[in-house]
Amino acid sequence: MSVMKRFIIGVIGSVPLLINMFMSFGGSMLGGEKYGVWILFAFGSLVYWFAGLPFLHTAIVSFKNHHANMDTLVGLGTTIAYIYSIYAMFTRPAGTYFEAVAVVITLILLGSVFEEKMKSSASSAVDKLMDLQAKEAEVLRDGEFVKLPIDQVVEGDVVRVKPGEKVAVDGEIVEGQSTLDESMVTGESMPVEKGPGDAVIGATLNNTGSFTFKVTKVGSETMLSNIAEMVRQAQNSRAPIQKTVDTISNIFVPVVLMIAILTYVVWYAFLGATPVTALIFAVSVMIIACPCALGIATPTALMVGTGRSAKLGILIKNGEVLEATHTIKTVVMDKTGTVTVGKPQVTDIVSTGKFEEAEILSIASGLEGASEHPLALAVLNEAKAKSVVPLQAENFEAISGKGVQAVIDGKQAFIGNDKLADDFNMTTDLKNKMTKLQAQAKTVVLVGYDGQIIALIGIQDAPKPTSKAAIKAMQKAGFRTVMLTGDNKLVATAIAEEIGIDEVIADVMPGDKAQHIKELEEKAPVAFVGDGINDAPALSTATVGIAMGSGSDIAIESGDIVLVKNDLMDVVTALVMARKTYSRILLNLFWAFIYNVVGIPIAAGIFYALGFILSPELAGLAMALSSITVVISSLLLNYVRLPKENKLASN
Repeated sequence: MSVMKRFIIGVIGSVPLLINMFMSFGGSMLGGEKYGVWILFAFGSLVYWFAGLPFLHTAIVSFKNHHANMDTLVGLGTTIAYIYSIYAMFTRPAGTYFEAVAVVITLILLGSVFEEKMKSSASSAVDKLMDLQAKEAEVLRDGEFVKLPIDQVVEGDVVRVKPGEKVAVDGEIVEGQSTLDESMVTGESMPVEKGPGDAVIGATLNNTGSFTFKVTKVGSETMLSNIAEMVRQAQNSRAPIQKTVDTISNIFVPVVLMIAILTYVVWYAFLGATPVTALIFAVSVMIIACPCALGIATPTALMVGTGRSAKLGILIKNGEVLEATHTIKTVVMDKTGTVTVGKPQVTDIVSTGKFEEAEILSIASGLEGASEHPLALAVLNEAKAKSVVPLQAENFEAISGKGVQAVIDGKQAFIGNDKLADDFNMTTDLKNKMTKLQAQAKTVVLVGYDGQIIALIGIQDAPKPTSKAAIKAMQKAGFRTVMLTGDNKLVATAIAEEIGIDEVIADVMPGDKAQHIKELEEKAPVAFVGDGINDAPALSTATVGIAMGSGSDIAIESGDIVLVKNDLMDVVTALVMARKTYSRILLNLFWAFIYNVVGIPIAAGIFYALGFILSPELAGLAMALSSITVVISSLLLNYVRLPKENKLASN
């Protein structure tokens, strides 16, 4: 039987008993003296057997497994009160506690209903996310566009999207331009302009123009499906602190049972109370000490925190990540595609005088033709823009950590980074020109032919528009910022100074990034932010790996947090949200413990001399309120102010 059905039964049975309680103050009773106790028995039994018995059943199973939990206290407390009430029915009818049994069970179920509602809300949020996707798509088949159900769309299909329609699945635009509303997936409020070569995300809304795109991912592989799955996994995960809480609960419950027994013995044997009064004190101790709030303190905050993060385009993979993130002191970032736009452009071609610019580009583009490195793409795009035809290159060979070489027109040609300068006798003038380009935050590529350097190509990858504000926000939040890059130190330093990064580690070979992370980890826990295949080892090595959603699949798999948008501002938002979620877990645990610590001595009768007694009903109410307090505390995470929102507000 569901918690809600049990709660409804509890309400049906408790209301008449509460009415009877208030009538008793006036000297009357439901059913009168002859039948009143049987009416109490009937409604009390209804609640106990149909709404409360599962507590006792769970308690028995726990005992068999040598464990004790909150159901142990509720089950034992209400069962003792119920059995005593049946005994009192035949000996002293005025001394039954059927009202207490029914009301306690109902109030405890009220706290459970709140918890179930929140869990259901979190799950429905994921379902609603999946409902965002289009139900059909206009697909090119046999030379014509036809509408097909989305489950018939396959990878490689060409799909047309008209203004006002949703993008069916993930893909890449092949023709046309438009602005798309991606807020439902990325959390970005402003429409994004898209054109040929740009990626589109399933479930996003096309605003203005028509375009066609080639399908790259369908079904469970789409970004929307991945987001939903990550949210589900995160909400069902457990933070390490929950293991500590479980251990405490396993100790706490037996201790409470001993306190309850001790309470009975002290009141009955030493303070002269009647067996009934002593029993009520003992039952109240068991009821108020029920650690319901303790059990939901962590999962409720975890569900709300990860759910809200997902709405902002920040996917936190599990509870362990949340707990690890609150220790982070240093944020280390890759440069290309993370701090910078990731789309470098050729800005300068400096010839040594022996070759014309077109000849240099034809050699350089021929060498870069097989590469997917952003700098190689910059060279290829420049050649294409200037209608330069790449020369045919053969016998490619990597120059470790420096570049590539190949044979063009029977002669050895090479292209690579400034480390190649060590292998050749560069003139002082050429070295000065290279240094000048690097000081302007431009990466220098050396082009060689027939055993000598023939040109320098200056390539610049500008910082993202949000990078400077993101770095400032990180520093304001107490994080130290570091750039870790394979680029030249002059270039890296120039970019770092432009956006305000604290430290630069440059000239790092791809395989050495993880080692640098280990060295930084020795000083303080590190979060590493990257997007490339070569970033995967560093993402796995860092205390927390943060992968840009636009990066490689292996980087996303290696990351503990995935940012759907390629925005550095989301890094600080993710870290702050994780911090606040973990802090809320600690706050919830504090409230849960306070209720128990303060409530137990009161329930045990410490203020009896002052005329204040905590009856089982009030103990049940206090316990239910503790659960409700924790749920409300967790829900308030939805209203915590984040750096990203502060930035939007200031704009």
